[in-house]
Amino acid sequence: MTSEEPIILQLGPEDNAFARGGNRLCFVDPRNSDNCIKVARTDRTPAIKKSEKKFPASLKPLKFFDDNEEEFRVYQRIDQQIGKEAYALIPRCYGFVETDWERGLCSEIIKDDDGKISLTLKQYLWQFGYTEELKVKVDSFKQQWQSLGMPSRNLLLHNIVVQQKEEKIQRLVVIDGLGWPDIIPLGYYSNLMAKRKAARKASRLDATINRLLDIKRNQGDWGYHGWMDDDKRTID
Repeated sequence: MTSEEPIILQLGPEDNAFARGGNRLCFVDPRNSDNCIKVARTDRTPAIKKSEKKFPASLKPLKFFDDNEEEFRVYQRIDQQIGKEAYALIPRCYGFVETDWERGLCSEIIKDDDGKISLTLKQYLWQFGYTEELKVKVDSFKQQWQSLGMPSRNLLLHNIVVQQKEEKIQRLVVIDGLGWPDIIPLGYYSNLMAKRKAARKASRLDATINRLLDIKRNQGDWGYHGWMDDDKRTID
């Protein structure tokens, strides 16, 4: 191997992934356990996703169906328009790497002070309820999200994690679902519009939380996304 040839990181089989999303798998970066690498699921590749679209959406270039490409573009926007303050609310993104699963996107893993991957907000609520401590942090998060005009789709509970230190909640971090979903994303061109849109997204969070708590009270179904067993949370 010459110095010009890229290093291909070996992530291994799908069972090695610590998390499985709607379109991607998350593996621990073999070079640094503080980072993860997101890759497309084999059944949700950009080509497959494009083939499922009808005209005129099917005319879009393949890159528009690549979650990693889209997420990286959003991070570039956030860097340019918001800057370092945004990283109190989202993980850091380190760019693309070559893997045995093709190209992946490398980003920070949000962990608690015991080294375990932080629980999703969905799992935290299910296990511990909507505590007063959590309510304070949710309110603070919503204010920050609005004031920075953070771009996102609807804020889903399994896309937010609760980072803890010494068994106290430090912050809420959005790990997926970033970027304005609009056909014409005006929030990228107007700071005022971005703040208004971010405020609407944040304002829906309480209703989303209450729906989950109602499901639990009524002994309903947990759902698919957002649960992580303790053995998957321990990655060092």
